[in-house]
Amino acid sequence: MDQWQQGETIDLAITDLSSSGDGLGRWQERVVFVPDTVPGDTVRARLVQAKPTFGRAKVRQLLSPSPDRVRAACIVADKCGGCQWQSVRYPAQLVAKQQQVTDALTRIGGFEAPTVLPILAADAPLGYRNKATYPLGRSPEGQVKAGYFRQGSHKLVNLNQCPVQDERLNPMLAEVKRDIQDRGWSIYNETKHQGRLRHLALRIGRRTGQQLLTLVSTAPNLKDIELQAQEWRDRYPELVGVCVNLNPDKTNAIFGAETLAIDGVPYIEEIFAGLRFYIHATTFFQVNTEQAEQILQIIVDELQLSGSETLIDAYCGVGTLTLPLAQKAKRCLGLEVQPEAVAQGLANAGLNGIDNVEFRAGDVGELLPLAAASLADAVDIVVLDPPRKGCDRTVLDALIELHPPRIVYMSCDPATLARDLKVLREEGGYTLAKAQPADFFPQTPHVECVAFLVA
Repeated sequence: MDQWQQGETIDLAITDLSSSGDGLGRWQERVVFVPDTVPGDTVRARLVQAKPTFGRAKVRQLLSPSPDRVRAACIVADKCGGCQWQSVRYPAQLVAKQQQVTDALTRIGGFEAPTVLPILAADAPLGYRNKATYPLGRSPEGQVKAGYFRQGSHKLVNLNQCPVQDERLNPMLAEVKRDIQDRGWSIYNETKHQGRLRHLALRIGRRTGQQLLTLVSTAPNLKDIELQAQEWRDRYPELVGVCVNLNPDKTNAIFGAETLAIDGVPYIEEIFAGLRFYIHATTFFQVNTEQAEQILQIIVDELQLSGSETLIDAYCGVGTLTLPLAQKAKRCLGLEVQPEAVAQGLANAGLNGIDNVEFRAGDVGELLPLAAASLADAVDIVVLDPPRKGCDRTVLDALIELHPPRIVYMSCDPATLARDLKVLREEGGYTLAKAQPADFFPQTPHVECVAFLVA
């Protein structure tokens, strides 16, 4: 291969999309990552990083556009780090996500020709998010800004609407920024650790239409917050609550531990899988309600529960999967590290009159063997829905020791899914029956997947 160096200009044919969202091309047997490109593009690009086997480049000129290149729905899509694939035709996004799952299972998991079912496409590739959390900032002129950070930076791209969030939230964004400006509330500066407001969080029940507005602040003493909260509730008929979440720490975490209800209630009610759920400002709940329901139905269809099964739902959150599955099983036990989520899960069970379910709070790796030992019946199924980092090794060891006949593993990261499935196959003797990808996050490179394992 010829030598190459940073600053060099090269012509590339973009052939694939990476899991990071960048387009992929190949130049003299080296892989080159190029942001803001679409498979089928031919580009002239400048190398910004030149390693022996790969490089990174920025587009200087679009020589020939791909037939899968479309006009982005958002006017700041090329600047905002929220959505990377708005210029990619939706069917091409699905192809890339399907390939992500297959590649991860084969290359990381070591599975030969795994059964990966066709990806479950979203009916609504835009306007699907039931939650939006916007960092706050100020322009050089002192105007309040809310938006997302430019990819790879802490430069805030100001937004007045967002095409992937539920359109019913759009009117609030510009108006709430104006109100914050008029109130004179200070905006948090993370470098100096000064100021009050850090984030604006909006949440909506897709089925109920109920809305919740939460300000994340370093302190509760926002002048006239009660008056402003009442104004917002008067202005927005579907706004059932205004909250302030307290996060005084030097941290990248969005929310702090305490949330104060300023006006109304600190939660929305939503209908999911025919059940009613209380969802608070900080509650984890899938951002794509419709896709989450569809993947739940796939799990139900695959398990074919008879009403005699004992099931453990690890990383159960507020019972999004636990409660619908409990309706069809003999007994369900939900395990969750966050006590607040467990309390909400219990409340949701009571709200729906489901009495064959129990929730326990604590580390899943520690709870799983204790919970299994405490149950009168053998555990038939374990459902896993861990965070992006996947399962801790203690959880995998506990699963291998417990050895339930069936495991359902739901994941938002194909790489950590494949890593964990490899352990369960090699050390636990499990077989991967099938994997079902689902597009929960259109316009982004993220893909959800549920894997079905049998002992």
